[in-house]
Amino acid sequence: MSAFQQTAPPVTDVPARPWSGRDDGPGAEHLRWHKAVELDPELTEPGDVAFVGFASDEGVRRNKGRQGAAQGPDALRRALASMALPKPLRALDAGDVEVVGDAADALEAGQQRLGSVVAHLVDAGHPVVVLGGGHEVAFGTYSGLEQTRALKAGGRLGVLNLDAHFDLRDDVRPSSGTPFLQMAQSERRHGRDLDYRVLGISQAANTETLFRTAASLGVRYLADTECGLLDMARVESFVDEFLASCDLVHLTIDLDVLPAAVAPGVSAPAAYGVPMEVVERVCTQVARSGKLVVVDVAELNPEFDVDRRTARAGARLVHRTVTAWV
Repeated sequence: MSAFQQTAPPVTDVPARPWSGRDDGPGAEHLRWHKAVELDPELTEPGDVAFVGFASDEGVRRNKGRQGAAQGPDALRRALASMALPKPLRALDAGDVEVVGDAADALEAGQQRLGSVVAHLVDAGHPVVVLGGGHEVAFGTYSGLEQTRALKAGGRLGVLNLDAHFDLRDDVRPSSGTPFLQMAQSERRHGRDLDYRVLGISQAANTETLFRTAASLGVRYLADTECGLLDMARVESFVDEFLASCDLVHLTIDLDVLPAAVAPGVSAPAAYGVPMEVVERVCTQVARSGKLVVVDVAELNPEFDVDRRTARAGARLVHRTVTAWV
């Protein structure tokens, strides 16, 4: 019996939907994601990657963005399903946490439920991939990490955000624009400083107030104009310095870090953005560090996608991260 089965896992709101895709035949040489994913936890073991969806639009709605990200988890699954695997692996899909209804605390309650699931999966030994949802998913993921045995034992947490935005808004109600300020405030309550780095910041998308907030929190970042293909050495050095500063990594990918031509289906498409080649290299670098614990992918909005470009880009980043990780 694996560690996952030793305690009853928290129940997600919606069971995992079946995975399906192209089938070229039996055997590892024909393996694609839809054949590697199990819906029954008893068929998985520690070390197998675990997916959980966070179907939420509420944070984007509060942040006055384009709604539709609640459909992101299913779109990412569909885009990932037929991708060919370079080696045999197995994964668990734990289902979706849904944020629905107009209750004043619907988002906060959903983030708490997501945190419970993430904490259980991490403590059971699973590398965890959270499929969002708006970028409010990041605080739900973090809420789970702060409950894990490794963090309670004193592990140093580092948060690397691939994003055009700081998401450090100081709003009355939490939203997709507030998760990292919420993390900083939570860490401060625990007597710690948040080690938060951002790669891909767009000056045009962040007010001076947000830059001042970032400076007051000691946030280190690279602007999108410093993350081109010719800047790869600078980018890799930035990531190496980050990895050296922490023991446990929460990687969070807002798909609006990519250029709008690559990721049109997001709440705020990027006029400039960071090339896909650079973002993928960073994901691989972090995955191979041995410190990655959880990755979440945010802001895929299928309603505004074109030819499933954004879904395919997000799925490829998940694919490349996981295959370098496990």
